Amino acid sequence: MSEDDRRDPGYGSGASAYSRLGGLDDADAGGGFFARGEDVEPPRPPRGQAPGRSEETARPSRSRRDSGARAPQEQPRRDTGRPEPSAWEEPPRRGAAARGDEPTRGGRPSRGQYETPGGYEHPRADDTAERPAYPAEEQQSRGGRSGRRRAPAGEPAPLPVERKSRAGRNVPVSIGVGILLAAVVLGTLFFYKQAFLGVLIIAGAVGSWELIRAIRTTGAQPPMVPVIGGGAVMIALAWFSGLDALSLGLLIAVLATFVWRIGDGPEGYQRDMGASALILAYVPFLLSFGAIMATPDDGKWRILCLLAAVVLSDTGGFVAGVFLGKHPMAPTISPKKSWEGFAGSLIATALGSSALLYFLLDVDLWKGLVFGLAVSIACVLGDLAESLLKRDLGIKDMSNLLPGHGGMMDRLDSIVFALPTAYVLLSVLVPTA
Repeated sequence: MSEDDRRDPGYGSGASAYSRLGGLDDADAGGGFFARGEDVEPPRPPRGQAPGRSEETARPSRSRRDSGARAPQEQPRRDTGRPEPSAWEEPPRRGAAARGDEPTRGGRPSRGQYETPGGYEHPRADDTAERPAYPAEEQQSRGGRSGRRRAPAGEPAPLPVERKSRAGRNVPVSIGVGILLAAVVLGTLFFYKQAFLGVLIIAGAVGSWELIRAIRTTGAQPPMVPVIGGGAVMIALAWFSGLDALSLGLLIAVLATFVWRIGDGPEGYQRDMGASALILAYVPFLLSFGAIMATPDDGKWRILCLLAAVVLSDTGGFVAGVFLGKHPMAPTISPKKSWEGFAGSLIATALGSSALLYFLLDVDLWKGLVFGLAVSIACVLGDLAESLLKRDLGIKDMSNLLPGHGGMMDRLDSIVFALPTAYVLLSVLVPTA
């Protein structure tokens, strides 16, 4: 037996011969076709080393590094113009989180603050970012029923929005205040006529005060004392002496205002006097026709017919405008007035005045129709005139003295134009003795 046979007693003789033919020694031969280690359990790798990899396979051999073999080169990054984010850098935020309003949990951004690849944010159940409030008037639900939509969990309920009527005012309060005013006017007119003069003077003074306040916002400074005092004198002269004294009273009031204003110097004199003349002619002068109409024996019935015609005009226009109004009458002056409302005012005032004048003043029906139509047109023109003035001044109401109505002039706007119209028509249709 040869020395090689004694060294390898039969287990790998074929492998040794095959390895010699290949020019390898036995140590480097992998066992050939008959590996000795097949039936032996492979040794466990050292701690910290992945199974199936030895130190030789985990590290590149020195011979490979020394042989000059190149390692695969890393692909160059494309320059996007943006700095590369660090591994510890926070991802970008969106919405309220970017403004710093978004709360964080544990010093780290909340889950919904991260920007996804598509540019959208993850929805979060605890999202406290600002959301649009839900409308007060609820939309139709899928079941066909209307109700208030609930806010999602974690959000405060939307604040209720005050519902406004289609007329743009509180109708019950407006009716209550109107009844109270009517009781004061008619009570003084029928039970103590001299007190009705005081009602006219107070109404003229309050209306003049409201106009002075409103006009002063434009820079004009109409003097308060001569305007209000001159208006009171004007109404008193009309009550005691009639139409001629009324013209004299207007002249006295204007001259007194001219003299009073001299003490404030020349700056803005023309502007202030123009505003003062407008107030004197618009409020106390036109109200003085009520004093002239109330002085005859049947004056209380004349005033009653006039006030009823004004109420019918306002009520007819209000009802027709709310339910039928589609075509604006003067959108740049009074957007809520419509031609349908104007027609309702004409019809209601004509029919109501015809009946009132027939029963109270013994006037033919056709004459009552004419009276009603004329007074209704005057009421609408007076309302438009005051609306135009308020538009120019940039205000909605002259004041808030009368809840549901605004100011005194917001109630006198129709009456001051209707008073001279009714005075002229009744002087012709029902002449006094």
